[in-house]
Amino acid sequence: MSHLPGAYHIGYDQFDIEYWSHLPKDTDIVVYCSIGYRSEKVAEKLHKAGFLNVKNMYGSIFEWANEGLPLVDGKGDSTLRVHTFNRKWSKYVDERSDKVW
Repeated sequence: MSHLPGAYHIGYDQFDIEYWSHLPKDTDIVVYCSIGYRSEKVAEKLHKAGFLNVKNMYGSIFEWANEGLPLVDGKGDSTLRVHTFNRKWSKYVDERSDKVW
């Protein structure tokens, strides 16, 4: 699965706030997902846990890819692959990306 360079996968269904408890509460955190819904829910959990500087990235990874900004794979290598879940959601990612589901 592709992600922004330097990003950490925190998951949605398996999200565990304890995993992030070592971070100072004033750490700048930007969350994102494919379109923004799940990342908004994670941002809410982080805020509720006391994190002060949490932002949900506008447009999420689909918009990032559409802007031609860098993505990396699980090994940290540059990639054009974007996981779009299915054909229906693929319409939100332009043809510069290699859409996979």
